[in-house]
Amino acid sequence: MIDKAKEICSAAKTKMSDAVKFLEEDVKTYRVGKANPMVFNNVVVDYYGTPTPVPQVASITTPDAKTLVIQPWEKKMIPVIEKAIMDANIGLTPQNNGESIRCSVPPLTEDRRKELIKKVKSAGENAKVVVRNARRDAIDALKKAQKDGLPEDAEKDFEQNVQKDTDSFVKKVDEIVSAKEKEILTV
Repeated sequence: MIDKAKEICSAAKTKMSDAVKFLEEDVKTYRVGKANPMVFNNVVVDYYGTPTPVPQVASITTPDAKTLVIQPWEKKMIPVIEKAIMDANIGLTPQNNGESIRCSVPPLTEDRRKELIKKVKSAGENAKVVVRNARRDAIDALKKAQKDGLPEDAEKDFEQNVQKDTDSFVKKVDEIVSAKEKEILTV
């Protein structure tokens, strides 16, 4: 029974960790005034009938802090990538020279900064919900295990461990959100 309880706690910790990793990757895609190739991770193009992220059909470089250059591996993809960037509404205007696509990163406006901060806070809140749901599921499973023969004091100990993990992951989420907020507000 103790092994089953450890398994429940481990599964909950994995779910919490995955939520934090997802949040970290998600906030990297937000454009914050400097050139970051990650902004194209969520821009999808139709590549031979398959929806494919831009980084998988082109190389993306940053020749300077305010410019992104997209070099498609096939020239016929240039107009498709251009259209996808416009449709993605990420605040970049693509310019095509026949060989590659250049995107100049404009400075963020005050409204765009506020919008991004709202988006970051919302993503952080969603990550916290996933962490809390993992905690709830683990505690429910531990209570069920107690009914199946897990000693009550062991169940309480495992419940405390799950709560400690939850607190630690919620703190990490808060740290990620506040770091991104600070980055967005830095002019």
